[in-house]
Amino acid sequence: MPRYTVHVRGEWLAVPCQGAQLTVGWLGREAVRRYLKNKPDNGGFASVDDVRFLMRRCKGLGLLDNEDLLEVALEDNEFVEVVIEGDAMSPDFIPSQPEGVYLYSKYQEPKKYIDLDGDSLTTDDLVSLGKGHYKIKLTPVAEQKVQQSREVIDKIIEEKTVVYGITTGFGKFARTVIPVNKLQELQVNLVRSHASGVGKPFSPERCRMLLALRINVLAKGYSGISLETLKQVIEIFNASCLSYVPEKGTVGASGDLAPLSHLALGLIGEGKMWSPKSGWAEAKYGLALINGTQMITSLGCEAVERASAIARQADIVAALTLEVLKGTTKAFDTDIHAVRPHRGQIEVAFRFRSLLDSDHHPSEIAESHRFCDRVQDAYTLRCCPQVHGVVNDTIAFVKGIITTELNSATDNPMVFASRGETISGGNFHGEYPAKALDFLAIGVHELAAISERRIERLCNPSLSELPAFLVAEGGLNSGFMIAHCTAAALVSESKALCHPSSVDSLSTSAATEDHVSMGGWAARKALRVIEHAEHVLAIELLAACQGIEFLRPLKTTTPLEKVYDLVRSVVRPWIKDRFMAPDIEAAHSLLLEQKVWDVASPYIEKYRMEHIPESRPQSPTAFSLQSLHRKSSKIPETEDL
Repeated sequence: MPRYTVHVRGEWLAVPCQGAQLTVGWLGREAVRRYLKNKPDNGGFASVDDVRFLMRRCKGLGLLDNEDLLEVALEDNEFVEVVIEGDAMSPDFIPSQPEGVYLYSKYQEPKKYIDLDGDSLTTDDLVSLGKGHYKIKLTPVAEQKVQQSREVIDKIIEEKTVVYGITTGFGKFARTVIPVNKLQELQVNLVRSHASGVGKPFSPERCRMLLALRINVLAKGYSGISLETLKQVIEIFNASCLSYVPEKGTVGASGDLAPLSHLALGLIGEGKMWSPKSGWAEAKYGLALINGTQMITSLGCEAVERASAIARQADIVAALTLEVLKGTTKAFDTDIHAVRPHRGQIEVAFRFRSLLDSDHHPSEIAESHRFCDRVQDAYTLRCCPQVHGVVNDTIAFVKGIITTELNSATDNPMVFASRGETISGGNFHGEYPAKALDFLAIGVHELAAISERRIERLCNPSLSELPAFLVAEGGLNSGFMIAHCTAAALVSESKALCHPSSVDSLSTSAATEDHVSMGGWAARKALRVIEHAEHVLAIELLAACQGIEFLRPLKTTTPLEKVYDLVRSVVRPWIKDRFMAPDIEAAHSLLLEQKVWDVASPYIEKYRMEHIPESRPQSPTAFSLQSLHRKSSKIPETEDL
């Protein structure tokens, strides 16, 4: 039976369709009927017949003819929208914005599994689980620990022992003992009442990450969940049945209660859920499912992985800009950085040496100005190792905290099977990931800040010796003028986002939770800062490649020519003004998919192999930048270089 997911005034409805002759108009009327049925005032209409509407696809917003047959106009489980007449002119009207909804429809069931034991999950693992690359199964040891923990809970209930959150109320009601015959109702009430988040729902990837991380924490065996229930949750994950989880509502103290409650609400058969087979539909163990910092940490994993990707590619983009601006490589000399041996600084300087003019990769552009009278470059060029370097060290530091948090028990109470008892503590407090993610935002922002200044140098003819705004016939054409303004706007917005959310605290739950981390906002704004940095560097990448056009027929080094060729495979040179936003998005996609790193990293690693003593950091810093490197593709043979 065909089924369609229909958006009506902010709500998603699953509408099954029987009959080959049903039309697009019928689908709209049926969706409106189901929508009005749940409204106390009937949505302001006397009946469905009074509603005038248009139908359109969510993807691309293409209008549909109400008289067309469904089997001709739409594919099974396609996402469509009912636009009620008058709504579109209202200032309150918000078109459907189902972030990532098409990732749902493209979902393919994975064949491979990741074994979870609660102790060895990595940030890369979690991001891969979010993308739907793997299913989950528990290790035998994890199953045993979960079972032993549950036996402690069963004994507590049997003996009617008073234990917080198991036989008592929560927060301010911790001293209220709940009768045994109402314990199941207690757990259900907890999930219902705490599911009070607001805002847009998490994307499919983020919802999978959230659920996978919660499973990993439960697998540690300190939560008291039954093995049967945990296996049911894993089955739900493996079927990609995902709850509707609003992004706002956690203060990051007694765990991420609101988002995790929405996650649990679907698991107990309430709220909304999506699956590849049903689309969005009404969903047909309380504290163990909702107590923890998994929202902060799962978003933190995505933030760390994206920060790592853009940080290493920022070095490549900056090296290309230095070539275009005819900078010197002297500032990257090994001895300079050996006497200030920060690990990140040494690594960034090494990358610049591996990409720029050398005996390995001669540059015609560098040779053209070898005997110029310039003594040194602007800070935005020669201080890249110091500025980019500390960003790398910041990311490594944050990754260490997030990785520890990934494999930590953050429940309350904690069930210690080896001692046969439960203990109330404060592992649910989100201060660790909150502080770390505030720090991450501040660090990554600097990549955007220094990149924007390099864009200014590329666009300013008095600094670049290139045509103004990197375009011929200036005046008739504006070139990169407003693209630079976009970069400046993003950097300015990020400055405000870098104010640490974790310095704030508001007492909640009648002063029982009297200090909170605000880690949920720390995680969400860190991702926004990283996205801004990605877009600013995308603009710099386009500007640097455009600058190369004015230096032809001279060529840069082999690795940087490979980067140029990659960009030109998706964005053509800027001969005269055109719609620029698609070009920026195309360059952003290259960075997001790490393709810039993929084409340059083999040359960096080849250079590293031939200069091992030179590239080895001398700092005692405990965090390895190598852990931030994605495994690069096959290193080119010598003749390829």
